[in-house]
This record gives sequence, C-alpha cells and structure tokens, in this order.
Amino acid sequence: MKRMLRMLSLVAAATLAVGCQTVQTTNSGAVGVTRGQSMLVSAAEIEQASAQAYDQVLQEARSKGVLNQDAKQVQRVRRIANRLIPHTAAFRPDAVNWKWEVNVITSDQLNAWCMAGGKIAFYTGLINKLSLTDAEIAAVMGHEIAHALREHSRERASRAMVTNLGLSVLSAVTGVGQGGANLMGAVAKVTFELPNSRLHETEADSVGVELAARAGYDPRAAVNLWQKMSKASNGAPPQFLSTHPSYATRQQDLARDAQRVMPLYQAAK
Repeated sequence: MKRMLRMLSLVAAATLAVGCQTVQTTNSGAVGVTRGQSMLVSAAEIEQASAQAYDQVLQEARSKGVLNQDAKQVQRVRRIANRLIPHTAAFRPDAVNWKWEVNVITSDQLNAWCMAGGKIAFYTGLINKLSLTDAEIAAVMGHEIAHALREHSRERASRAMVTNLGLSVLSAVTGVGQGGANLMGAVAKVTFELPNSRLHETEADSVGVELAARAGYDPRAAVNLWQKMSKASNGAPPQFLSTHPSYATRQQDLARDAQRVMPLYQAAK
C-alpha cells in the first residue's frame, strides 16, 4: 500500500510538473513589476471558477438582504471602478474586456477583494468606519484589481496543487471527478480564507498605486489609507492585508511608488 501511494504521488508530481508553465501576466508598468509566475491551472479555468464563486457570494448576500443596500454608495464605488478599469490596459490590454462586476456588501468587515476576471466586492465597513475619500477607495480598489491583473489567485491555486499531491488534486488537474468543484473551492479558499503572500501584497501595492494615479486619483492617498487602517485595527492589519511587511516598510514602499507615478497623476489631472 505504501509503495502504491508513493507511486501515485510520483505520477501526480509528474503530471503537475509537465503542466506547469512560467508566464508574464502583466506588463511592468512604471512601477516595474516584472516577476515571472509559475502556473499550472489555465486562466480560463480560474476565471470560470471565480465567476461561480462570486455568484454564490452574491446569492448569499442577496438572501440576507445585505447586497447593494445603499444606492448612492454603490454608485460611488462603481464610478471609481469605472475610472480605474480603462487603465488596466497599461498592464494587460485584455483586462479592459473582462466582464467586470462591482457590488457592495453591507458588513462591518474592513474588507474588499477582486476575483479573477474582474469580480469586485466592497464591504461597507471599510468605507464607513474609515471615512474613506474617493482617492482612498481608489487605492484599495487599485490594490485589489492588481491581484486580479497579476493572477495571484491562479498562482496560489497552482502552488496549492503542487504542494498537496493527492488524488483530489490530480482529478482537479485532469478534469476527472470533482475537479471543477475542487477548483472552485480552491478559488474561494485563496480569496476568503488564506491571506496573500507578502510578495503578492507588495506587487498589488505597486500596481494599485499606478492604477490610481493613471485614473487621476492622488497616489499618496495609499499612505493615508494605510495609516487609517492601522489605527482602526489597533495595530493589526485587516484580514486582506494580514501578511504584508511591517507598517513602516509598507508606508515607505507606498510613498516611494507614489512619488514614482506622480507624473502620471499630474498628466491625468
């Protein structure tokens, strides 16, 4: 039995290794994000799984009566998104044609996220508790959109499959059995449960600052935003930023990137 399990693990590992490829998901932009990424799952598979998971979130929020309750607030968030989305072309031209969706969920959570393919959710707690300005909302949204542009969920799902060599993983890769359901579950897990890596958060910060600047929002608002979130969280970052480097390092990096993209902001104004 042990020998059989070992053989199955080797077969799974070989399947994963053959299917893995290194890709450049985005252009470098002015902030210079150039890292290649190892992907096992296709972009189409992740986008399909993300759309299914997003629909489930919306259905649950709708059933609880917490979806898009404040029409004025929803309009505000969508207006900011509509200014940011055209500038995703600076990093990847195909993103402009994604089937973007932007919804607001009534919740005390200091949270926001963007799934693959442009599926965005903003939580009212983040806006209301921190009294966010438009530029600060743009900073959060740019950060979350950056995760989708860089396909961080696809990268993390691919890494999870490599590190969890088993029959369920193998079935997800080969499309056998519960593969589709497993993949959707993986997308939901990396979106809602597992924090992003520090590397992913740093990349999202840089790309997000540039997106905001290109859309005409002051990129320095990202530094103010972080100061607000640090105070509101009593020194602990919100869940969706929980693995980022120290506060001082983060603010230094954001200030550096903001200065780097100031010409883009001035041109947009």
